[in-house]
Amino acid sequence: MQVESVPLGSVTIGPPAWRDGTVRSIRRAERLVRQTRAGPPPRSCSAETAEDKITSDGPGESRDSVCKHQTWRPQTTGATLPGGSRRSPAVPFPPAVPFPPSSWRERCAGASVAVAAEYMRRVREVEARLRRQAGRVTEEGVKLERDRGHLERMLRSIRTNLTVNGRSSEGRSQRPLAAETDPDGADYLLLWEKRELTQLKRDLEGALRTALTQLQVLGESSRRLLDCAGERSRVLELVPRGGSAGGRGAPTCSSPEPTGPLTPECERALESSSLAVRRSQLLRDDVRRTLGAAIGRQKAAHRAVNDGLVKKTAETVGLQQRLTLTSAAARQAAFRKQREVDCIRHSHGRAQVCVCVCVCVCVCVSVSDLSSCLQGPEYSGDVLSREKFSRPLVQVYQRHPGTQLPEAARLVQGSAMLRRCLDSSEDELARLQRTCLQLLDDLRGKTVAARVDAAVVRMRRQQVDRRAVPSFLQEGAC
Repeated sequence: MQVESVPLGSVTIGPPAWRDGTVRSIRRAERLVRQTRAGPPPRSCSAETAEDKITSDGPGESRDSVCKHQTWRPQTTGATLPGGSRRSPAVPFPPAVPFPPSSWRERCAGASVAVAAEYMRRVREVEARLRRQAGRVTEEGVKLERDRGHLERMLRSIRTNLTVNGRSSEGRSQRPLAAETDPDGADYLLLWEKRELTQLKRDLEGALRTALTQLQVLGESSRRLLDCAGERSRVLELVPRGGSAGGRGAPTCSSPEPTGPLTPECERALESSSLAVRRSQLLRDDVRRTLGAAIGRQKAAHRAVNDGLVKKTAETVGLQQRLTLTSAAARQAAFRKQREVDCIRHSHGRAQVCVCVCVCVCVCVSVSDLSSCLQGPEYSGDVLSREKFSRPLVQVYQRHPGTQLPEAARLVQGSAMLRRCLDSSEDELARLQRTCLQLLDDLRGKTVAARVDAAVVRMRRQQVDRRAVPSFLQEGAC
């Protein structure tokens, strides 16, 4: 509303000084009203006209002192403060404007809210980044923990195979004969398998120690990230959780500052966690390669020992069959030799009887005395009539002196030859019998050895735990 001055009347009442003071008060009030309206900035108190000044020492002097002692307050240009992590000081009001607008407090409060909201938004971004990184660290820890479980299962499998290897060596030491307990190719294969499994056990234990250390590093990194995220979330109690600030958008790049949203501690936690995640990924790749190589070497060693034992069993069974045939042939030869010895002994006994009869006829010695001397047959009935020297033809032929038949000498020579043949045949028979017994003992030893090796192979195949490691690792190791 436009304020207009009312013209004063022409009638003068009272003294002029009283009237002039009143007019000056009215004009001063009109000037103050114009200053409070929107428009060009009013003049300062120093620009007052000379006619507005109070020359007297009256009550109007106290009114004019208001302009002299007026307090000037600063004023901003009306723009909001710049966002971000930096807080810029408020711009002072220009001294030409004595009074701020009526919405100054609201504008100051709005600027403060804008600064706090921008800071909280950036803090929320940092918190979301920290929690996402903590989630990645936790996920990597879960994967590394799974690989650690695979390592432990593989170590249990190797320890089981070492136990099976010891049982195999102990079982093969129970072979019966000394010739069967001498070290052979299967024993050397078992020793090689033991060395191979021991080396694999040392390698896997080293990998397990490294994995456990890396798990501790990941756990510590996750705790640091969560602690930093909890510390950053202390200013987010009045901010709603929804919105774009906590989403998966591209984070605002900002340099770390001690008083900013991204502190140096948070930056160090993020960098160390990223490095730990990369190292964990490389370690998991190494663990996978180590597991694949260990599974392949373990299978190769187990297969080589089993194949060696199977070959040894087959060789023992082949020798067992040959020993069976040879022992049967030796026993048959011993029976033939026994019949031959019996025939030679019978022929030698008959020859002895003939020699006895011949000597008895020649020197007139009784048959009983001669048989007791030469250990011939018990009675003369075993000698045929045509073999006796007392037959009529021999008696008639020997009536003249010097007429001796060569039969007696030849019988003596034949008896000596038969004796030598009998001794030789008896020696051969004894050797055949001893060889047959040795073959039978060897056959029993080979049978027991083949049974022991077969039991060892069966035990090794039963004791192997094929579920000790995952199937995808076994397929990759094949």
